[in-house]
Amino acid sequence: MWRIWLIFDPRRTLVALFVFLFVLALLIHFILLSTDRFNWLEGPRQQQAAGSAVGAPAQTPQGTGTGM
Repeated sequence: MWRIWLIFDPRRTLVALFVFLFVLALLIHFILLSTDRFNWLEGPRQQQAAGSAVGAPAQTPQGTGTGM
């Protein structure tokens, strides 16, 4: 194992490793912040309207029924 450090400079290798891990951590956090479930700053987004939810029955305006 010690021979690998004769090939690579330890300072440059460790700096590159830490920079890579920091960029990876930032990327993961920004991906999580862009989701609705894991956004810990703004919380979950609210639905646009109660009637526009998926699976909600369509409501007809009053007065436009069949007249019976």
